[in-house]
Amino acid sequence: MAGFEVQFKGALGEDLSARLDTPENPVAYVLFAHCFTCSKDLSAVTRISKELNALNIAMFRFDFTGLGHSDGAFANTNFSSNVEDLIAAADHMREHYSAPHIVIGHSFGGTATLAAAGGIPEARAVATIGAPFEPAHVLHLFEQKQEVIARDGEACITLSGREFKIKKQFLDDLTAHNMEEHIKNLDKALLVFHSPIDETVEIDNAQKIFQAAKHPKSFVSLDDADHLLTRAKDDKYVAEVLAAWASRYID
Repeated sequence: MAGFEVQFKGALGEDLSARLDTPENPVAYVLFAHCFTCSKDLSAVTRISKELNALNIAMFRFDFTGLGHSDGAFANTNFSSNVEDLIAAADHMREHYSAPHIVIGHSFGGTATLAAAGGIPEARAVATIGAPFEPAHVLHLFEQKQEVIARDGEACITLSGREFKIKKQFLDDLTAHNMEEHIKNLDKALLVFHSPIDETVEIDNAQKIFQAAKHPKSFVSLDDADHLLTRAKDDKYVAEVLAAWASRYID
């Protein structure tokens, strides 16, 4: 197995940090989108990549603009720029390695993946892990500062012990997307992973995604897993199911 760091230009023109983990002769390439304010180096993402590599599948993971090791200011990003970062990542993969056959997104990254998939024609399948049905699901994180943001145009929010500047344009953009239409017109196989005890993104989000999608579609319960898949056995299970499911959509 080999892994190396990559840089490419994101939606806002910034250099984004990425990593390609690949076996010697991969049978498929996966593009992975991380969760809200996370990074490509989250332990769960790293373990899923390792498990997929063991199954002869390469994985390209990157940090969204302003997060992890990527350049740019998080305050200037929004859901739309996340979607465009994903499409830019797919463009880079297509030019230098192979266009992604499968696109996977975790949490908020899963929602972005559902919106971006239409712009990645080579992708035959999409998988989400603990994804909200709508990007506006994260609005509850800013409840205490929404009046300040509306009045001043921006405010600082503490999330998971880190401070982020949130601008009004970020909140406005969250409600500017019709996810039901994106999912309805996906025209790709869909696999929805979700834990019924997920306290961050409630299980009814998975139900809405599944109901909006057309066949072929599948749902896999993650039973007692937490939202961030902090247990190695949950990551291993996700990777093994992904590989088995994706085999139907790989030449």
